[in-house]
Amino acid sequence: MSLVELITRADARGLAGSGLACLDRCVPLLDGDDEVLRPLWAALAGDRVDAGGQDGEDARGGDGTDWARELTRVRERLAGPDADGEDEAVLLARRMLAAAPDTCSGARIRAWADACSVASLRIHRLLDPAAEAGGGLGRENAANGRTENRTEGLSPLVAAELRRQIIVLEVLAGHGPAGLRRAVEVSTEGRRVLRAVVSRRARGRGRPPGRM
Repeated sequence: MSLVELITRADARGLAGSGLACLDRCVPLLDGDDEVLRPLWAALAGDRVDAGGQDGEDARGGDGTDWARELTRVRERLAGPDADGEDEAVLLARRMLAAAPDTCSGARIRAWADACSVASLRIHRLLDPAAEAGGGLGRENAANGRTENRTEGLSPLVAAELRRQIIVLEVLAGHGPAGLRRAVEVSTEGRRVLRAVVSRRARGRGRPPGRM
């Protein structure tokens, strides 16, 4: 099943988890630490996330964690400087966080998950040296990868991100709340890879990682 099909069929928890996983992997661009999104993952572990993905209740964890409240806190922690001087990859990551809906239900969470998927693939393409060197490893191939479930013509970093997005959606669709642990593991792996890429790129440009 293609990535687009998985997003279309996902329930609310799958959509929220997919979008959050994309954002989690891109946290290094926002100078965030590895734990900054943990409260949002905890919110998704609650039983009150609607399985239908349409008109359910807000996401609240069993310990009372409120998605909307924690989202506000995350935005405050990751608030960056004025956008002037930041490159496209950083701006895309900021927009992913800014666009996150306050509730994990309805059409907004599906739109956010889809937008995060596109933005994260774009970010990985922008940061991949192989994509920079090869003109054929561009946006059209990434779009085809989302709809046709193939990695041919994609740079290594983009192909790996595509596979991670698919894995996250598959484990959440197949295992529900129990799949969140695997989704976090996949995102942690991807975040470490991107953090290394961001650090190398920043050193090459003589800038702090978040300014690129």
